[in-house]
Amino acid sequence: MYKSDHTPVLNEAPKEYMQIFEDVCRQEKLRITPQRMEIYSELARATDHPTAEMLYQRLSAKMPSLSLDTIYRTLGTLISHDLVHKVESTQNQARFEVQHIHHHHVICRKCNAITDLTWNLVDHTSLQDELHNWGKVERAHMVVYGTCAACGSAQE
Repeated sequence: MYKSDHTPVLNEAPKEYMQIFEDVCRQEKLRITPQRMEIYSELARATDHPTAEMLYQRLSAKMPSLSLDTIYRTLGTLISHDLVHKVESTQNQARFEVQHIHHHHVICRKCNAITDLTWNLVDHTSLQDELHNWGKVERAHMVVYGTCAACGSAQE
């Protein structure tokens, strides 16, 4: 499904994601505000890993009193409670996602599209011995860069 601006989104946030959101908020004694719910729900529906500004554009018509500052503060809160992840990339603007299933990312260097990628071979490979001496690794994530098919065919 696409929004009118060709932004890929699901019709609604997966129910299990909203249940996780509510459960974590209750466990962490985090208030479930309308702003937090809408921002989280929009991220749970989005498949394009939006920026804070993109979230603001998508939600401002629905919530006219919502400010960009509120979105940034809410994202920070949701990240600190592990409900939202900041996608690692070389872009200037941070991109965000709701991630409850481990995956990696492929990023197009031309259009900056980010695609989720499951890569079992990488996930099941043990880390080098040097990292065990380094300290505790909390999370490993692979980012692959290249040119997507749409941008590749546009060059031809």
